[in-house]
Amino acid sequence: MKPCCETSAPKRKVSANAILGLVAVILVGIAFVSANAFGATKKETVKVWGNCGMCKKTIEKSLKGVEGIESASWDKNTKVLSVSYDDSKISMKKIEEKVAAVGYDTQNVKANDAAYNNLAECCQYNRKK
Repeated sequence: MKPCCETSAPKRKVSANAILGLVAVILVGIAFVSANAFGATKKETVKVWGNCGMCKKTIEKSLKGVEGIESASWDKNTKVLSVSYDDSKISMKKIEEKVAAVGYDTQNVKANDAAYNNLAECCQYNRKK
């Protein structure tokens, strides 16, 4: 009688390439889950009213050093702010609120009158009613 742990099926060897392939699939899966769980960099644009180079400096400076914001660039010709940010740390609404706090209306958030009136004369744009 044969011992119980022996079987009649032949033993199969697992190749090193098969093991490496499995490890690679697991690592890619972990990386994908981590990126989604911890937030990924988003790139968005938003309309921000302003007029000149001083507006550009003030708008961009309002976002410099803010946690979660990787980059921000405002184009005075198109009036478009392009922002790269980590959406697990800051929302687009909060970004617009930061810009409005220094006096500039965005497409979704209006600056308060005191902040707008504090802008230099060259930076005071025609506001929507």
